[in-house]
Amino acid sequence: MTTTTAQAELHALLTLRFTPGLGPRRIENLRRHFGSTGAALGAPLTALRGVPGLEARSVAGIGTAKPREQAEAELVKARQEGVMLLGRGLEGYPPALEALDDPPPVLWVRGDLPDFPVVPRAVGIVGTRGASPHALSLTRALAADLARAGVVVVSGLARGVDTAAHEASVDAGGLSVGVLGSAVNVIYPGENTGLARRLTLVSEYPLGTGPAQHHFPTRNRLIAALSAGTLVVEGELRSGSLITATHALECGRTVFAVPGRAGDPRAAGPHRLLREGAVLTETAQDILNELNWGEAPAAPAPDLPPEQARVYAALTTPATLDDLQGASGLALPDLQTALVMLQLLGLAEEVGGRWARR
Repeated sequence: MTTTTAQAELHALLTLRFTPGLGPRRIENLRRHFGSTGAALGAPLTALRGVPGLEARSVAGIGTAKPREQAEAELVKARQEGVMLLGRGLEGYPPALEALDDPPPVLWVRGDLPDFPVVPRAVGIVGTRGASPHALSLTRALAADLARAGVVVVSGLARGVDTAAHEASVDAGGLSVGVLGSAVNVIYPGENTGLARRLTLVSEYPLGTGPAQHHFPTRNRLIAALSAGTLVVEGELRSGSLITATHALECGRTVFAVPGRAGDPRAAGPHRLLREGAVLTETAQDILNELNWGEAPAAPAPDLPPEQARVYAALTTPATLDDLQGASGLALPDLQTALVMLQLLGLAEEVGGRWARR
Protein backbone atom coordinates (compact mmCIF):
# COMPACT_ATOMS: atom_id res chain seq x y z
CA MET A 1 0.00 0.00 0.00
CA THR A 2 1.44 3.37 -1.01
CA THR A 3 1.77 6.22 1.46
CA THR A 4 -1.00 8.16 -0.27
CA THR A 5 -3.31 5.15 -0.22
CA ALA A 6 -2.56 4.51 3.45
CA GLN A 7 -3.29 8.14 4.33
CA ALA A 8 -6.59 7.99 2.46
CA GLU A 9 -7.53 4.78 4.24
CA LEU A 10 -6.65 6.28 7.63
CA HIS A 11 -8.82 9.30 6.83
CA ALA A 12 -11.66 6.97 5.85
CA LEU A 13 -11.30 4.92 9.06
CA LEU A 14 -11.34 8.11 11.09
CA THR A 15 -14.40 9.35 9.21
CA LEU A 16 -16.28 6.16 10.01
CA ARG A 17 -15.06 6.44 13.63
CA PHE A 18 -16.84 9.82 13.83
CA THR A 19 -19.99 8.55 12.10
CA PRO A 20 -22.86 8.11 14.61
CA GLY A 21 -24.04 4.55 15.14
CA LEU A 22 -20.82 2.89 13.97
CA GLY A 23 -18.73 1.01 16.52
CA PRO A 24 -15.59 -1.09 15.98
CA ARG A 25 -17.48 -4.20 14.79
CA ARG A 26 -19.63 -2.35 12.25
CA ILE A 27 -16.66 -0.44 10.88
CA GLU A 28 -14.76 -3.71 10.44
CA ASN A 29 -17.79 -5.27 8.74
CA LEU A 30 -17.79 -2.39 6.26
CA ARG A 31 -14.06 -2.70 5.65
CA ARG A 32 -14.31 -6.42 4.99
CA HIS A 33 -17.47 -6.16 2.90
CA PHE A 34 -16.10 -3.52 0.51
CA GLY A 35 -12.41 -4.35 0.74
CA SER A 36 -11.46 -1.01 2.30
CA THR A 37 -13.05 1.72 4.36
CA GLY A 38 -12.44 4.14 1.51
CA ALA A 39 -14.60 1.98 -0.75
CA ALA A 40 -17.26 1.79 1.96
CA LEU A 41 -17.44 5.59 2.17
CA GLY A 42 -17.96 5.81 -1.56
CA ALA A 43 -20.54 3.03 -1.79
CA PRO A 44 -24.13 3.86 -2.83
CA LEU A 45 -26.95 3.53 -0.29
CA THR A 46 -28.29 0.42 -2.00
CA ALA A 47 -24.97 -1.36 -1.51
CA LEU A 48 -24.64 -0.14 2.10
CA ARG A 49 -28.08 -1.50 2.96
CA GLY A 50 -26.80 -4.94 2.02
CA VAL A 51 -24.11 -4.97 4.73
CA PRO A 52 -25.14 -7.29 7.59
CA GLY A 53 -25.65 -5.68 11.00
CA LEU A 54 -26.08 -2.08 9.83
CA GLU A 55 -29.11 -0.08 10.96
CA ALA A 56 -30.84 2.45 8.73
CA ARG A 57 -29.59 5.33 10.92
CA SER A 58 -26.00 4.15 10.57
CA VAL A 59 -26.32 3.75 6.81
CA ALA A 60 -27.73 7.26 6.45
CA GLY A 61 -24.71 8.79 8.20
CA ILE A 62 -22.03 7.11 6.09
CA GLY A 63 -20.32 9.51 3.71
CA THR A 64 -21.96 12.66 5.08
CA ALA A 65 -20.01 15.88 5.42
CA LYS A 66 -19.74 16.32 9.20
CA PRO A 67 -17.77 13.11 9.98
CA ARG A 68 -15.39 13.89 7.11
CA GLU A 69 -14.80 17.38 8.48
CA GLN A 70 -14.25 15.99 11.99
CA ALA A 71 -11.71 13.50 10.62
CA GLU A 72 -9.81 16.22 8.79
CA ALA A 73 -9.76 18.42 11.88
CA GLU A 74 -8.54 15.52 14.02
CA LEU A 75 -5.66 14.79 11.66
CA VAL A 76 -4.59 18.44 11.83
CA LYS A 77 -4.75 18.47 15.65
CA ALA A 78 -2.79 15.23 15.84
CA ARG A 79 0.01 16.66 13.69
CA GLN A 80 0.11 19.81 15.79
CA GLU A 81 0.34 17.86 19.05
CA GLY A 82 2.77 15.21 17.86
CA VAL A 83 0.24 12.42 18.22
CA MET A 84 0.36 9.39 15.91
CA LEU A 85 -2.83 7.81 14.56
CA LEU A 86 -2.78 4.11 13.71
CA GLY A 87 -5.56 2.56 11.66
CA ARG A 88 -6.61 -1.06 11.81
CA GLY A 89 -5.27 -2.94 8.81
CA LEU A 90 -2.54 -0.35 8.23
CA GLU A 91 1.18 -0.43 8.98
CA GLY A 92 2.05 0.11 12.63
CA TYR A 93 -1.25 -1.04 14.08
CA PRO A 94 -0.44 -3.53 16.89
CA PRO A 95 -1.16 -7.12 15.78
CA ALA A 96 -1.74 -8.00 19.46
CA LEU A 97 -5.05 -6.11 19.38
CA GLU A 98 -6.43 -8.60 16.85
CA ALA A 99 -6.96 -10.95 19.81
CA LEU A 100 -10.02 -8.81 20.62
CA ASP A 101 -13.48 -9.24 19.14
CA ASP A 102 -13.65 -5.48 18.69
CA PRO A 103 -10.24 -3.88 18.14
CA PRO A 104 -10.53 -0.09 17.86
CA PRO A 105 -10.54 1.11 14.24
CA VAL A 106 -8.17 3.93 15.14
CA LEU A 107 -5.58 4.18 17.91
CA TRP A 108 -4.14 7.47 19.20
CA VAL A 109 -0.52 7.16 20.37
CA ARG A 110 1.75 9.67 22.07
CA GLY A 111 5.37 8.55 22.34
CA ASP A 112 7.31 5.65 20.85
CA LEU A 113 5.11 2.59 20.64
CA PRO A 114 7.08 -0.64 21.19
CA ASP A 115 6.38 -3.69 19.07
CA PHE A 116 3.21 -5.54 20.02
CA PRO A 117 3.24 -8.72 17.91
CA VAL A 118 0.52 -11.36 18.18
CA VAL A 119 1.97 -12.45 21.54
CA PRO A 120 3.84 -9.41 22.87
CA ARG A 121 6.68 -9.43 25.37
CA ALA A 122 4.56 -7.32 27.67
CA VAL A 123 2.71 -7.80 30.94
CA GLY A 124 -0.28 -5.85 32.16
CA ILE A 125 -0.19 -4.93 35.85
CA VAL A 126 -3.47 -3.80 37.39
CA GLY A 127 -4.97 -3.36 40.82
CA THR A 128 -7.03 -1.20 43.09
CA ARG A 129 -6.54 2.55 43.41
CA GLY A 130 -6.60 2.22 47.21
CA ALA A 131 -3.82 -0.35 47.36
CA SER A 132 -2.17 -1.40 50.59
CA PRO A 133 1.44 -0.33 51.24
CA HIS A 134 2.51 -3.97 50.87
CA ALA A 135 0.81 -4.24 47.45
CA LEU A 136 2.48 -1.04 46.25
CA SER A 137 5.89 -2.25 47.44
CA LEU A 138 5.43 -5.62 45.74
CA THR A 139 4.16 -3.96 42.55
CA ARG A 140 7.27 -1.79 42.36
CA ALA A 141 9.56 -4.78 42.84
CA LEU A 142 7.73 -6.88 40.22
CA ALA A 143 7.56 -4.08 37.63
CA ALA A 144 11.23 -3.17 38.06
CA ASP A 145 12.35 -6.79 37.69
CA LEU A 146 10.16 -7.27 34.62
CA ALA A 147 11.57 -4.09 33.07
CA ARG A 148 15.13 -5.31 33.66
CA ALA A 149 14.14 -8.54 31.88
CA GLY A 150 13.12 -6.54 28.80
CA VAL A 151 9.37 -6.81 29.41
CA VAL A 152 7.10 -3.88 28.58
CA VAL A 153 4.83 -3.01 31.51
CA VAL A 154 1.30 -2.03 30.48
CA SER A 155 -1.18 -0.39 32.83
CA GLY A 156 -3.87 2.26 33.02
CA LEU A 157 -2.16 5.27 34.68
CA ALA A 158 -4.69 5.21 37.54
CA ARG A 159 -3.76 5.90 41.15
CA GLY A 160 -2.40 3.07 43.26
CA VAL A 161 -1.11 -0.08 41.61
CA ASP A 162 -1.07 1.38 38.08
CA THR A 163 1.05 4.34 39.12
CA ALA A 164 3.48 2.16 41.08
CA ALA A 165 3.90 -0.21 38.12
CA HIS A 166 4.57 2.59 35.61
CA GLU A 167 6.99 4.44 37.88
CA ALA A 168 9.04 1.39 38.83
CA SER A 169 9.26 0.21 35.23
CA VAL A 170 10.64 3.44 33.82
CA ASP A 171 12.84 4.03 36.88
CA ALA A 172 14.43 0.65 36.12
CA GLY A 173 15.14 1.76 32.55
CA GLY A 174 12.24 -0.11 30.94
CA LEU A 175 9.39 0.81 28.64
CA SER A 176 5.91 1.34 30.01
CA VAL A 177 2.66 1.93 28.15
CA GLY A 178 -0.28 3.75 29.71
CA VAL A 179 -3.67 2.89 28.21
CA LEU A 180 -6.03 5.75 28.95
CA GLY A 181 -9.75 6.13 29.52
CA SER A 182 -9.40 9.65 28.10
CA ALA A 183 -7.54 11.20 25.18
CA VAL A 184 -3.75 11.05 25.17
CA ASN A 185 -3.71 14.84 25.68
CA VAL A 186 -6.06 14.71 28.67
CA ILE A 187 -4.21 13.11 31.59
CA TYR A 188 -6.27 11.64 34.39
CA PRO A 189 -5.62 11.83 37.25
CA GLY A 190 -3.89 15.19 36.85
CA GLU A 191 -1.29 14.30 39.47
CA ASN A 192 0.19 11.81 36.97
CA THR A 193 0.90 14.43 34.32
CA GLY A 194 4.64 14.28 35.00
CA LEU A 195 4.65 10.49 34.97
CA ALA A 196 2.71 10.45 31.70
CA ARG A 197 5.57 12.29 29.98
CA ARG A 198 7.82 9.30 30.72
CA LEU A 199 5.42 6.78 29.17
CA THR A 200 4.01 5.89 25.80
CA LEU A 201 0.32 6.74 25.92
CA VAL A 202 -2.39 4.89 24.00
CA SER A 203 -6.09 5.66 23.66
CA GLU A 204 -9.00 4.87 21.39
CA TYR A 205 -10.58 8.28 22.10
CA PRO A 206 -10.21 11.43 19.99
CA LEU A 207 -8.09 14.32 21.20
CA GLY A 208 -9.72 16.41 23.89
CA THR A 209 -11.92 13.58 25.19
CA GLY A 210 -12.16 13.70 28.97
CA PRO A 211 -12.37 10.73 31.32
CA ALA A 212 -15.78 9.09 31.73
CA GLN A 213 -16.83 6.22 33.94
CA HIS A 214 -17.82 3.97 31.04
CA HIS A 215 -14.46 4.53 29.30
CA PHE A 216 -12.43 2.65 31.91
CA PRO A 217 -13.97 -0.85 31.62
CA THR A 218 -13.67 -0.44 27.83
CA ARG A 219 -10.00 0.56 27.92
CA ASN A 220 -9.24 -2.46 30.15
CA ARG A 221 -9.67 -4.78 27.15
CA LEU A 222 -6.76 -2.96 25.45
CA ILE A 223 -4.50 -3.51 28.46
CA ALA A 224 -5.36 -7.23 28.31
CA ALA A 225 -4.80 -7.57 24.57
CA LEU A 226 -1.50 -5.67 24.54
CA SER A 227 -0.10 -8.06 27.17
CA ALA A 228 0.90 -11.72 27.03
CA GLY A 229 -0.42 -11.93 30.59
CA THR A 230 -2.22 -9.75 33.09
CA LEU A 231 -1.19 -9.58 36.75
CA VAL A 232 -3.82 -8.60 39.32
CA VAL A 233 -2.12 -7.36 42.50
CA GLU A 234 -5.15 -6.28 44.53
CA GLY A 235 -8.79 -5.75 43.68
CA GLU A 236 -12.24 -6.26 45.13
CA LEU A 237 -14.67 -8.73 43.64
CA ARG A 238 -16.39 -6.00 41.63
CA SER A 239 -13.43 -4.09 40.24
CA GLY A 240 -11.85 -3.03 37.00
CA SER A 241 -8.96 -5.36 37.71
CA LEU A 242 -11.20 -8.39 37.42
CA ILE A 243 -12.71 -6.98 34.23
CA THR A 244 -9.19 -6.78 32.80
CA ALA A 245 -8.54 -10.39 33.87
CA THR A 246 -11.73 -11.51 32.13
CA HIS A 247 -10.68 -9.76 28.93
CA ALA A 248 -7.26 -11.42 29.20
CA LEU A 249 -8.87 -14.86 29.32
CA GLU A 250 -11.09 -13.98 26.36
CA CYS A 251 -7.94 -13.01 24.42
CA GLY A 252 -6.30 -16.33 25.27
CA ARG A 253 -3.80 -14.63 27.58
CA THR A 254 -2.48 -15.82 30.95
CA VAL A 255 -3.84 -14.41 34.20
CA PHE A 256 -1.54 -13.97 37.20
CA ALA A 257 -2.64 -13.06 40.72
CA VAL A 258 -0.91 -12.09 43.95
CA PRO A 259 -2.26 -13.78 47.09
CA GLY A 260 -3.30 -11.40 49.84
CA ARG A 261 -4.43 -11.38 53.43
CA ALA A 262 -7.47 -13.51 54.27
CA GLY A 263 -10.47 -11.29 54.94
CA ASP A 264 -9.03 -8.22 53.20
CA PRO A 265 -11.60 -7.07 50.58
CA ARG A 266 -8.70 -5.99 48.35
CA ALA A 267 -7.51 -9.61 48.26
CA ALA A 268 -10.93 -11.01 47.32
CA GLY A 269 -10.44 -10.51 43.59
CA PRO A 270 -7.01 -12.16 43.32
CA HIS A 271 -8.15 -15.02 45.57
CA ARG A 272 -11.12 -15.72 43.30
CA LEU A 273 -8.80 -15.72 40.28
CA LEU A 274 -6.41 -18.10 42.04
CA ARG A 275 -9.26 -20.49 42.81
CA GLU A 276 -10.21 -20.34 39.13
CA GLY A 277 -6.70 -21.23 37.96
CA ALA A 278 -4.70 -18.01 37.81
CA VAL A 279 -0.95 -18.37 38.25
CA LEU A 280 0.08 -17.61 41.85
CA THR A 281 2.62 -14.81 41.65
CA GLU A 282 5.03 -13.53 44.28
CA THR A 283 8.02 -12.56 42.13
CA ALA A 284 8.71 -11.51 38.56
CA GLN A 285 10.39 -14.88 38.04
CA ASP A 286 7.00 -16.58 38.52
CA ILE A 287 5.75 -14.65 35.48
CA LEU A 288 8.90 -15.20 33.43
CA ASN A 289 8.80 -18.95 34.15
CA GLU A 290 5.15 -19.28 33.13
CA LEU A 291 5.74 -17.43 29.85
CA ASN A 292 9.10 -19.13 29.16
CA TRP A 293 10.89 -15.80 29.06
CA GLY A 294 14.10 -16.80 30.86
CA GLU A 295 15.63 -15.49 34.03
CA ALA A 296 15.15 -12.12 35.68
CA PRO A 297 18.50 -10.32 35.87
CA ALA A 298 19.60 -9.37 39.35
CA ALA A 299 18.75 -5.86 40.42
CA PRO A 300 21.83 -3.65 40.51
CA ALA A 301 22.97 -3.32 44.11
CA PRO A 302 23.03 0.27 45.39
CA ASP A 303 26.33 1.61 46.69
CA LEU A 304 25.81 1.38 50.46
CA PRO A 305 27.89 1.20 53.65
CA PRO A 306 28.56 -2.43 54.71
CA GLU A 307 25.85 -2.76 57.37
CA GLN A 308 23.16 -1.19 55.19
CA ALA A 309 24.27 -3.37 52.27
CA ARG A 310 23.89 -6.53 54.41
CA VAL A 311 20.39 -5.55 55.46
CA TYR A 312 19.38 -4.55 51.91
CA ALA A 313 20.64 -7.90 50.60
CA ALA A 314 18.48 -9.68 53.20
CA LEU A 315 15.33 -7.86 52.02
CA THR A 316 14.58 -10.29 49.21
CA THR A 317 11.02 -10.73 50.55
CA PRO A 318 9.05 -8.84 53.24
CA ALA A 319 10.69 -9.76 56.57
CA THR A 320 10.31 -9.13 60.30
CA LEU A 321 13.07 -7.68 62.47
CA ASP A 322 13.79 -11.20 63.78
CA ASP A 323 14.12 -12.49 60.21
CA LEU A 324 16.49 -9.69 59.29
CA GLN A 325 18.54 -10.04 62.42
CA GLY A 326 19.13 -13.71 61.64
CA ALA A 327 19.92 -13.04 57.98
CA SER A 328 22.20 -10.06 58.53
CA GLY A 329 23.87 -11.11 61.78
CA LEU A 330 23.59 -7.54 63.11
CA ALA A 331 22.74 -6.57 66.66
CA LEU A 332 19.23 -5.13 66.97
CA PRO A 333 20.30 -1.46 67.46
CA ASP A 334 22.59 -1.65 64.41
CA LEU A 335 19.86 -3.34 62.39
CA GLN A 336 17.32 -0.67 63.29
CA THR A 337 19.76 2.09 62.41
CA ALA A 338 20.46 0.48 59.04
CA LEU A 339 16.73 0.14 58.31
CA VAL A 340 16.08 3.79 59.14
CA MET A 341 18.88 4.85 56.79
CA LEU A 342 17.51 2.61 54.00
CA GLN A 343 14.07 4.10 54.60
CA LEU A 344 15.44 7.65 54.32
CA LEU A 345 17.16 6.68 51.07
CA GLY A 346 13.85 5.41 49.71
CA LEU A 347 15.17 1.84 49.46
CA ALA A 348 13.05 0.17 52.16
CA GLU A 349 9.74 0.61 53.93
CA GLU A 350 7.87 -0.95 56.83
CA VAL A 351 4.57 -2.57 55.92
CA GLY A 352 2.43 -4.12 58.63
CA GLY A 353 5.36 -5.02 60.88
CA ARG A 354 7.49 -6.35 58.02
CA TRP A 355 10.25 -4.63 56.11
CA ALA A 356 10.48 -4.74 52.33
CA ARG A 357 12.43 -3.15 49.53
CA ARG A 358 10.75 -0.12 48.09
